[in-house]
Amino acid sequence: MQHPNSQRMTLIIRTIAAWLIALILFFPLLFLAVTAFKTEAQAIAVPSLWIFTPTLENFAEVQARSNYLDYALNSIITSVVSTVLGLLIAAPAAYSMAFAPSKWTKDLLMWMLSTKMMPAVGALVPIYVLYQSAGMLDTRIGLIIVFTMSNLPIMVWMLYSHFKDIPREILEASRMDGASLWEEFRHVLLPLGMGGLASTGLLCLVLAWNEAFWALNLSSAKSGTLATLVASYSSPEGLFWAKLSAASLLAIAPIIVFGWFSQKQLVQGLTFGAVK
Repeated sequence: MQHPNSQRMTLIIRTIAAWLIALILFFPLLFLAVTAFKTEAQAIAVPSLWIFTPTLENFAEVQARSNYLDYALNSIITSVVSTVLGLLIAAPAAYSMAFAPSKWTKDLLMWMLSTKMMPAVGALVPIYVLYQSAGMLDTRIGLIIVFTMSNLPIMVWMLYSHFKDIPREILEASRMDGASLWEEFRHVLLPLGMGGLASTGLLCLVLAWNEAFWALNLSSAKSGTLATLVASYSSPEGLFWAKLSAASLLAIAPIIVFGWFSQKQLVQGLTFGAVK
């Protein structure tokens, strides 16, 4: 049996190690937040300044130059609508795979998962040409479609894993009571799977908000998201570190606050989506 003093020392060492790891992981975010409140001269000073007079001029210039609220509105609309649309497609698909599997179900799930391994740049040219022909470049509906398709494999996998945990006997009992397929899905499966739906929706909302590749290549000022706003501060004349930091902080602040309040559901969603 381990001595109490030894247990206490082990706990202290683990606590210190955890704080050090957390500090290393969050240092870039801290550096970004501090730089956002500096002037451009202070931002490029070597060594870096940690004691200075904070200024809000970078945030004011970001709003004056780029109209932050328009980009934020595009991010909110594309993220929320693509998540809702994805759930509407993924929930019935996961339901049929979980409770009426065929001999190709596992192969189909693995194929869907494999599409996430493919580099997005491999599909950029055909999608860009298709969007150009359909007049969907730089439109919200174009981003919503590509965000939905991008997150759909994850949604189906997570919901499939969650639905598999629901006892089949409950559904069979509802069928014996005369419930139709829609009534079974609406009144039995959805209430029991609401936790999984919420976790899947929250996780995919974060993924859609953070999506940068498709937003940068398929949108610009008209339907650009906050990722487009941040990229606009990189110019041939150089990087404006303070303004870039302010734009980045404004871009990630809403999703950080959202993630903080929903961290329990996000962790649950990340864990129950594991392959069993």
